[in-house]
Amino acid sequence: MGAAVFFGCAGIAFGPALALVLLTVAAEPLRVIVLVAGAFFWLVSLLLASLIWFVSVHLSDREDAKLQYGLLVFGAAVSVLLQEAFRFAYFKLLKKADEGLATISEDGRSPISLRQMAYVSGLSFGIISGVFSIINILADSIGPGIVGIHGDSPYYFITSAFLTMALVLLHTFWGVIFFDACEKRRYWCLGLVVASHLLTSGLTFLNPWYEASLVPIFIITLCTGLWAFVTAGGSFHNVLKCLSCKQEDDSRVMMYSALQVPFED
Repeated sequence: MGAAVFFGCAGIAFGPALALVLLTVAAEPLRVIVLVAGAFFWLVSLLLASLIWFVSVHLSDREDAKLQYGLLVFGAAVSVLLQEAFRFAYFKLLKKADEGLATISEDGRSPISLRQMAYVSGLSFGIISGVFSIINILADSIGPGIVGIHGDSPYYFITSAFLTMALVLLHTFWGVIFFDACEKRRYWCLGLVVASHLLTSGLTFLNPWYEASLVPIFIITLCTGLWAFVTAGGSFHNVLKCLSCKQEDDSRVMMYSALQVPFED
């Protein structure tokens, strides 16, 4: 039973992310590099947030339960702000890298677009965030013990898996929106990304009242996904064309000879 819960929850939490990595990232070396580097940036933000929370706890009264709970909320908020700060720093780094790749390329264009880097960086933030949020839960799911035997919710593992899946997808969507907002200097979009991240993190404090946390988080995920889809240039027409598996005929013909430089006498 423990193994079934482990693999089932792991599949729910990381199944979509694994499919995205295999289908869209693994075959491209530059995307793999962006994925790994993004995970490193997220880890540095987690390290700083953990350090701030650790110091604040040790400087406070550990016997005061309300204070400790407040410090936990404070630590979550600081972690969210640091993640978004490092997302911005990663955008700046990738922007410089994109300009450098365009400079050294033969055709003057970067082999990977900024939108692709935004998607991959968001996916990397989501995967590493999901790993750290559920790894201990998956370890406990193997056993021994039975969840809910003392009156607790028996849906702890399955709910945690769905929350992790939503978090991975949200980070992917946030990455696309955040990079586009930075590129076009739409500061209100940046504010909405940070606010939705703070709201999502805050909703998890309603657990184990899972109806009050899981449902709103998935509504936020759906809305953010539609926003990211439109931001990336998607449309309903493109979805229908993709589902119909039809390609439009291109009537424009470019002659190769017209692109050749004429010989000099």
